[in-house]
Amino acid sequence: MKQAKFYLLILFVFSSCNPPLPRGPVSYNSGKFIDASVKRNKQLNKFEYKKIKAIVEKSGEAILNSSFGFWYYYNKKQESNKNHPKFGDQIQYKYNVRTLENKLIYSEEELSIQNYFIDQQELFSGLRQGLKLMKQGEVVTFIFPSQIAYGYYGDNNKIGRNQPLICKVTLIKHQIN
Repeated sequence: MKQAKFYLLILFVFSSCNPPLPRGPVSYNSGKFIDASVKRNKQLNKFEYKKIKAIVEKSGEAILNSSFGFWYYYNKKQESNKNHPKFGDQIQYKYNVRTLENKLIYSEEELSIQNYFIDQQELFSGLRQGLKLMKQGEVVTFIFPSQIAYGYYGDNNKIGRNQPLICKVTLIKHQIN
């Protein structure tokens, strides 16, 4: 009997010496937030594209649809053999920014002439791709849905969140590097 108690005591001591095992965090990923966000973005895109389509149909211009998700038309087109800007080329351009209702947000004077190295400086994605379609001396009007303009956050100044934009851009100078 004494031995049985001794073995029980030793068994108890060894079994109680194990450190407690860490518990992993309990998290439940239902995906509800992501599902709601996807649904909201689809509705927003549908609404924006409907407004843009109405502008395109109403304008009477020969509006082109780019593979990058925006629309554009030439106010002044160069038929020369001049090249389009490529990675690393330096360009000089000016532009203005308007809402889809044609309300001026930023004028050319406010934004002044911009110097830009293609794909080497920060610029919203729609304009970055649009500038690559232009040649020196051209004037192009771009219609950007919000997701390729300033998106959810806007520019923290005059451009609001989820705001589609119309930008009239003049490519002043193109220097090949």
